[in-house]
Amino acid sequence: MSDTSIAGALIAKAIRAGESANLLLADGDIDGACDRAYYAMFNAARAALLAANVGITQDIGKTHSGLISAFGLQLVKTGRIPNEFGKSLNRAEEIRLIADYKGDSVEFVDANELVLQADRFVETMRSIFFPQH
Repeated sequence: MSDTSIAGALIAKAIRAGESANLLLADGDIDGACDRAYYAMFNAARAALLAANVGITQDIGKTHSGLISAFGLQLVKTGRIPNEFGKSLNRAEEIRLIADYKGDSVEFVDANELVLQADRFVETMRSIFFPQH
């Protein structure tokens, strides 16, 4: 499978994860919404890196920190993506770790903000790198 087709599949997966995050939040599943919002952003970032053709290989998603670092270095620091999206991806990972592993509660207001940021993140990556989707 080519990088282009993998990137297209990843952006579709990101869109679906964002839709799931909204549904979970509406249903009161705050932790689930945070998880899906993060993965929407993670997959959109991975898709953007592949579509940007910056020498990133398909296995860039092997580690979360590696992907987030590559996104920052290859797309944010180069000015292709506004800095706010690098910050929101980092914040999303922090919130997901709390929701999935720490046992602490994520407040609804924080989960709602994360879902909104994920929607914006995915839409921005889609519009820049996948205008046909």
